[in-house]
Amino acid sequence: MRLRRIHHVCLRVADLDEAAGRWSIQFGLTLSKREPERVLLRCGYEPYSLELIPGQPGVDHVAYELDRDWSLETTVAFLDAHDVAFERTPDAIFLADVEKNRIELVPWAPREQRYPDVALCTTELPAFRPRKLGHVNYLTARLAEQVSFYTNILGMRVTDYLGEEGVWLHINADHHVMALVNKGYAHIHHFAFELVDWGEIRVALDHLAQHGRWIAWGPLRHGLGRNLSAYVRIPEEECFVEIYCDMEQLEADHQPRYWPDNAHSSNVWGILPPRSYFRFDPIAVEWEREGKEALGYPLPPLGGSTIQSTGRTEA
Repeated sequence: MRLRRIHHVCLRVADLDEAAGRWSIQFGLTLSKREPERVLLRCGYEPYSLELIPGQPGVDHVAYELDRDWSLETTVAFLDAHDVAFERTPDAIFLADVEKNRIELVPWAPREQRYPDVALCTTELPAFRPRKLGHVNYLTARLAEQVSFYTNILGMRVTDYLGEEGVWLHINADHHVMALVNKGYAHIHHFAFELVDWGEIRVALDHLAQHGRWIAWGPLRHGLGRNLSAYVRIPEEECFVEIYCDMEQLEADHQPRYWPDNAHSSNVWGILPPRSYFRFDPIAVEWEREGKEALGYPLPPLGGSTIQSTGRTEA
């Protein structure tokens, strides 16, 4: 299979109007379409980047756009040949990876705007806004199987390995469209909005702070990926948002690299995330929001087999 790019992330939300306003005001997203049971929001000039639907809060699915020469009909034949279950709708194909994370595949569409955004004119985009939706990151308990699925079925290519615990994958020249990190259970970790530069990250963090958001990790400079980043917790939908810029752009003949699983690979400035960064339970959120680890209070363990707030089990 051949993919062109990440298309959108779909979130289930408790209150559609509240969530639409919150994501628009706090992250500078623009309304693309409002329907009774769905809101579409966009970064910059993208058709839409975030889909909101009513339901139990959390990530519903991640969507990818197929390559120009890879139609929905070709995709159906490919999935049938590889015995992958899917659901076909008139405009998309839905399937799931080995840990039941839902995926939508949408057909290629010509971009309405082919020129750089700085050369365009607008009467509706806000001054502060992300440039595009860039990637997603999943925590996993089945790393090897997940990598096999995303490379052999969806056609992603391995960019880099982080020791034995993480794999970064790409579709185009961006360093990664997805990362998988072995943490013993399945949960989306974050999706990422690209900003123009370091100055816009500063503007975004100042703005988010005024809305009661806090940085879980960052600002930082990843070794693996090269991007400048900061991670903001979104308790309402049990995920993080990464805001980033300066992602490494890959050469056409890029070969996977093996990074040691150490602090320098994760952050060349040397600060690793708190333990709460990989958890989504209420205790982890409280410890992180109030900086309790930094104050000397260890994050309480979840125990030998504790159910997460999502209903999943962390061993």
